Amino acid sequence: MGHFGRNPYFAAHMPQAGKTFYTGLFRHNLDDKGRLTIPSAWRYAHAEADTFLATPHPDGYVAVLPPAEVDKLHEKIGAMKLSDAAAQAFAARFFSQTQSFSFDKAGRIGLSADLLRHAGVEKEAVLVGSLTKFNIYNPNRWQQEEARTAGENFGDVMRRLDI
Repeated sequence: MGHFGRNPYFAAHMPQAGKTFYTGLFRHNLDDKGRLTIPSAWRYAHAEADTFLATPHPDGYVAVLPPAEVDKLHEKIGAMKLSDAAAQAFAARFFSQTQSFSFDKAGRIGLSADLLRHAGVEKEAVLVGSLTKFNIYNPNRWQQEEARTAGENFGDVMRRLDI
């Protein structure tokens, strides 16, 4: 299983009780059974049975919601009125494409063929933290994302987000 370019200074950690930070970038190969290893820094705060959700993002990657984000989403969906046809249609479409999972003792997950195909992941995946969740990219797609957000564009986004 490949593991390249890991920077130990940019790993998930729990600076405050109950908060895991998903930071850094990790490159992992799928194993022979198509499983992907979640970085140990991102899973150490979770029990094996914790539920994560993986869903195809419209921008061509897989968004992974950890248990804290799953709980927030569960509350939002639970608050939708059954009579709200648009909300119900959205929920049906969203969750028909979404996979729930937990990781095994070795920290591996098995994503569906549809999710891997959506992200264009065949052998190698790039796992990128975004603080409260993480994303899984095809290496070429991640390279495009890095180029798109480089330099002045990155500064513009930081200013727009008031960071």
